Amino acid sequence: MPTIKPLGWMLMTLASGFAIGMAVQGGRLGAQADSRVFELRTYTTPEGKLADLQARFRNHTTQLFEKHGITNIGYWVPQDAPLSENTLIYIIAYPNREEAKKRWGAFASDPEWQKARTASELQGRLTAKVESVFMSPADFSPMK
Repeated sequence: MPTIKPLGWMLMTLASGFAIGMAVQGGRLGAQADSRVFELRTYTTPEGKLADLQARFRNHTTQLFEKHGITNIGYWVPQDAPLSENTLIYIIAYPNREEAKKRWGAFASDPEWQKARTASELQGRLTAKVESVFMSPADFSPMK
């Protein structure tokens, strides 16, 4: 009987598959400096709030990340329930861990972000749980 891997390992596998796909396609993501750091973020929403969270990312967050030098790598929603009903997974990148802290702080204090967050949460919070994992590429990773 096959064993079921923890969600974290499945997400790492997903990220690795994306990286390999970009490298094979000659994507620009593989040509970065060795010090680049990736952040895997998983947001769990309260019931019925996933579409609202996706709208906030689509209409505000991704553009504000770019404004603050945070690279959008990819965004996913799991295919299988129950995670497909309340989970948004994404990967962003920074030049290094020090810049990650600096750029995330600038993003969080941006009045445009604060306005978008406040407006999107008039009917309640959009996140019940936020998980963050910082990752460095393995020496054999096509994405650096």
